[in-house]
Amino acid sequence: MLQKGCDKFRSFVEKRVNFGVFRSHTSMKRQSSKVEAIYELCKKTFTPSGSAPPSAEAVRKLSSLLDAVHPADVGLQEENPDDDRGLGFFRLDNLNRVSRWTQPITYLNVYEGDTFTMCIFCFPTSSAIPLHDHPGMTVFSKVLYGSLHVRAYDWVEPSLESKGSNNFPVRLAKLAVDKVVTAPCGTSVLYPNSGGNLHSFTAVTPCAVLDILTPPYNEDLGRKCTYYRDYPYTAFPTEIKVDEAKEEDYAWLAETEPNIYMQGGNYTGPTIQV
Repeated sequence: MLQKGCDKFRSFVEKRVNFGVFRSHTSMKRQSSKVEAIYELCKKTFTPSGSAPPSAEAVRKLSSLLDAVHPADVGLQEENPDDDRGLGFFRLDNLNRVSRWTQPITYLNVYEGDTFTMCIFCFPTSSAIPLHDHPGMTVFSKVLYGSLHVRAYDWVEPSLESKGSNNFPVRLAKLAVDKVVTAPCGTSVLYPNSGGNLHSFTAVTPCAVLDILTPPYNEDLGRKCTYYRDYPYTAFPTEIKVDEAKEEDYAWLAETEPNIYMQGGNYTGPTIQV
């Protein structure tokens, strides 16, 4: 009788353990489903050459998946802007507070391959990624939490060039985006020649951005990241004329060395089965 009772108890415990394992497994599947779905769609959609931007239907499908992503889906916890001292991602205590301008942006690599890169940037307040380009690339950006100021340009075509002070070359660009994006929000998309291919990010509050770049940067294939400084259209004398009423929409861009403070971090969200 005692043996039968022990056997029943053991059977009950094993069932509970197995059920717990099953629940944990299904929970992990639910947790990773958004990231996995994005990865699988990107893998099916993008090509290494990036010879043509994704179709409108592909952009719509991927944007729809990205629109549904929240911080917890990628292993992040939203920062409280009311308690921010510019420390953003790191949550240092009051005894270790330092100037917000000394805090780095944290780069999290989610996936990197020949056809696309998926990554996350975590910004402390007031940190910035300077104006830079994405040659021949399409980029999807989703603000996961917080507020981010986005300023973006597209080159004026055909190319219009001039000389700035000290005779350095400048090229004319037209403003495409100049706004603050606050989560929750939709996904923004830039293309090789439109949508603000040259952009800068400045954190208004602690924030995080999920980016998908296709094809990824590759200097050997002509996709080098170049940084720029923008100057008002009226900053230099020029024979190139634009509508006076819209002069503020144009700027001269000059190549510059990047001034960016960034460090790598560990991505702690759901893993991707490659």
